[in-house]
Amino acid sequence: EEDKYGVYSNLLFKYFLAEGVVCGHDLFIASAQDPPANILKELPAPLLDNFKTEQVEATATKSEDCQDSMQIAWRYQNVPKVETSPTTSIKFGHYYDVSKKMSPELLQSIKWHSFFLPDEMPLEPKLKMCNMNSGYARLLQSIQSVIYQEGFDGSHPQKKQKNILRIGIQSLGSLLWDDDICSTNSPEDIHSLTKFLYVLRGLLRKSLSACIITMPSHLIENKAIMERVTNLSDVVVGLESFIGSERETNLLYKDYHGLLHVHQIPRLNSLICDVSDTKDLAFRLKRKQFTIERLHLPPDLSDTVSRSSKQDLAESAKLLSSGCGAMAIGKKHLDF
Repeated sequence: EEDKYGVYSNLLFKYFLAEGVVCGHDLFIASAQDPPANILKELPAPLLDNFKTEQVEATATKSEDCQDSMQIAWRYQNVPKVETSPTTSIKFGHYYDVSKKMSPELLQSIKWHSFFLPDEMPLEPKLKMCNMNSGYARLLQSIQSVIYQEGFDGSHPQKKQKNILRIGIQSLGSLLWDDDICSTNSPEDIHSLTKFLYVLRGLLRKSLSACIITMPSHLIENKAIMERVTNLSDVVVGLESFIGSERETNLLYKDYHGLLHVHQIPRLNSLICDVSDTKDLAFRLKRKQFTIERLHLPPDLSDTVSRSSKQDLAESAKLLSSGCGAMAIGKKHLDF
């Protein structure tokens, strides 16, 4: 689910594609707004493998020095430490520098396919397949042809080494896709998007492929459509940016640029999905990296903050789940 202005969702979209380039996967980029070749050129550059290790060690050393040079107030001594980032001993994936673009040499090493709707539509008359939007129907045909022609369906396991196809679809459901679900509460073909996702899900299940889709959910007024889209997805993550909102100036969120909502995670041999212990996640865009951390309350507020502002902070904290901190739950003000 895209943020309001699409700033951070496009960044995560490029992270997914960049990981495919570094791992040597094939790419399929579909868009109705930006040409796929331009999206490929704007992928972030990968960082060195030892960058994260050095960064963690430097942070740990700095924190130890701070503890030695500073005494902790008595009222904070018994408060458990908050781990801002999930700790794991196994390295997963790669890290990227958003301030630099990926080198052309690295991009030339992988094979990629593209689907740009303005270039595809004028070729043939409008295609109607099972009462589906013509743009969606052409996209499905293009994805299906790549899966079968490149052997991702497992039909030619002896002829070529197995690889993975990473599919990225940008701003699906927007008006640029010739769909009216974002402009009216009663679309002309209300089931067009869900039909597309249902067929796409079948293609992904029987092939060596994975797909990421960004969708402007904040523009879709019909909540029934979003419920169907959620049920047809394995993972649903929503980005809530602070740009242009009251939270941008709220002291509670001064260190972050937005909230990350995990609406659904994969269900394996279960009727309901597992609920993660980490519920309150926030993100921020640093100079070089996009980071996702656990949101926690600031240790204290300045004496210059008025009582009404503190109550506003408490009301904002109530909107978060219980993992944010038990001190702010059910109280009109913050007690320490």
